[in-house]
Amino acid sequence: MGTILQADGLKKTFSTRTLFHDVSFKVNEGDRIGIIGVNGAGKTTLFRILTGKEEYDGGYLTKEKGLTVAYMEQYSEFTSGSTAYEEVLTQFSHLLEKEAELEQVNGMLEASSEESLIRRQHALLEAFERDGGLTFRGRVRSTLLGLGLTETEISLPMASLSGGQRTRVLLAKILLSGAKLLLLDEPTNHLDIPSIAWLEGFLAEYKGSVIVVSHDRFFLDRVTNRTFELEHEKVTVYDGNYSYYKEKKAFDRLTLEREYEKKKKEISRIEGIIAQQKHFGQERNYVTIRSKQKQIDRIAAGLEKPEDDPESIGFSFRAEGGTGNEVLKVENLAMSFEDKRLFRDVTWTLYKQQHAFLVGPNGCGKTTLLKLVLGQETADAGSSEFGARVKVGYYDQTIGDLHDEKTVFEEVSDAYPKLGNTAIRTALGAFLFRGDDVFKQISVLSGGERARVALTKLMLSGANLLILDEPTNHLDIPSKEALEDALLSYDGTLLAVSHDRYFINRLADRILELTQEGMTSVSGNYDDYLSYRQRYAVKEAAPVSVAEAPKENEYVKKKAEQAAARKKQARLSRIESEIAKNEERMSELTALYSDPDVASDYARVGEISAELEALKTATDALYEEWDALSTD
Repeated sequence: MGTILQADGLKKTFSTRTLFHDVSFKVNEGDRIGIIGVNGAGKTTLFRILTGKEEYDGGYLTKEKGLTVAYMEQYSEFTSGSTAYEEVLTQFSHLLEKEAELEQVNGMLEASSEESLIRRQHALLEAFERDGGLTFRGRVRSTLLGLGLTETEISLPMASLSGGQRTRVLLAKILLSGAKLLLLDEPTNHLDIPSIAWLEGFLAEYKGSVIVVSHDRFFLDRVTNRTFELEHEKVTVYDGNYSYYKEKKAFDRLTLEREYEKKKKEISRIEGIIAQQKHFGQERNYVTIRSKQKQIDRIAAGLEKPEDDPESIGFSFRAEGGTGNEVLKVENLAMSFEDKRLFRDVTWTLYKQQHAFLVGPNGCGKTTLLKLVLGQETADAGSSEFGARVKVGYYDQTIGDLHDEKTVFEEVSDAYPKLGNTAIRTALGAFLFRGDDVFKQISVLSGGERARVALTKLMLSGANLLILDEPTNHLDIPSKEALEDALLSYDGTLLAVSHDRYFINRLADRILELTQEGMTSVSGNYDDYLSYRQRYAVKEAAPVSVAEAPKENEYVKKKAEQAAARKKQARLSRIESEIAKNEERMSELTALYSDPDVASDYARVGEISAELEALKTATDALYEEWDALSTD
């Protein structure tokens, strides 16, 4: 494959700060490259340099002659006076011109049948069809629908659309540009999971090369085949997707650390010999000393100390006080806005220490459902109730509960007036607010910084039920991973909305799919949910006749069957573990009835009975699922 773009020793500085230097890489035809790095590392600046919108201060950048580049910026005020459909249609201006010319020739042929006109019509029609004239309107429409706009929205003027919708229209224009190189800066930011999945499929079929900056690790794994990490003012190239990069980086670092320690030990050993020779103090000893010192100098010249990892968040959530087994009970909730029904008959129970994630397309009502549960909005029908001793901590995706007029320190200290200055500074330090950073006004903080302030307050709350609405939206990858690690060790209950599939996969033990008709509950993580959806789709699909059935690659089929068997076995193991845990707890509760102090406490007996009943119901459901899987 040919090289279409090459960077050699690129350098970029801002005032006295070097953003990056000695940046060298190649982009080849068909590459799918992910660029990763902490916020502020220079990813967007590098993109702007590649497009020519930003100058660089050193090195060289060479491009293939005639290379066409389409760039989607992360933040854009893009708008126009056209409808969304008309705006994207402008990408096919050459076909629109041919279409108009064809109409003109067709009109002329109605009045005359000159052979020259017929030949012209034939040539125009042939060129029109060859260039995609029969399909371009359908491609525009399907791209806009694939990116999550509705039939109504694609016909609306751009000025009537939200910022997120306009960004999706811009993305559609870029995807249909036909450019040989696409540069996409956080393209999934305003997309829901179905739209991201559509984009993954589109990019997999794209004929050109793609470079993408993204914090969406699941997306990077699905789309990319190379990874560029921007860290410590340099770019390191890895020939694989995000998961490959993670493993390779960890391996390389471990190898470097071992080599570094080995060389340090060798230098220390030789220094001991030198000290011993100096002690003897004879002429031949000084010859040895000079020889050994040269040995040290050679080793030291190749001594490379591993770079420290960038500063990262380090914190933990702790639940104060225990809850009953039923943490939240929702029955027949229904909600509409004007004439549009969001959902109805939503019924489910959230149990102690569950990690449940709400999923569904944008606009299906996930945030509204959280607000109904929290009592911030009133349902049209149904009810929800928290269990005994539940203390809720809520993270709002808009981060709207922060006060712009306060400093970071005041925001936390006012929320927790009993905490001393040292405790507050320690908590803020865990979220990388150190020194004078704690006196920054909330109003001047970036989205990521505001998110870290909100998480600081949440960490200090001691909540035993965390309700999180898109908590990873403003976080870079290291911060997401820190949040995941904290939630993995959290000893309370979690209910969250997220479109970050990697985040869901690591944390979820139950997926709640919200639709207009209610709630579907799937046990397991996001991969388990996808497997469920695939099984459901197969059951609902129309039968295919033997004559129409496509021949399937036997190797692919075998691999798919093996993967399905492994997933099934993993689920069976998890069910058996949950059953054992439930039965152990039921035995403990049953034994309490023999305790005279408990038996004489009517309220306590009631609590035990309720928990036993809930555990029995949950265990019966697990046995049913186990039986169904075992007999498949």
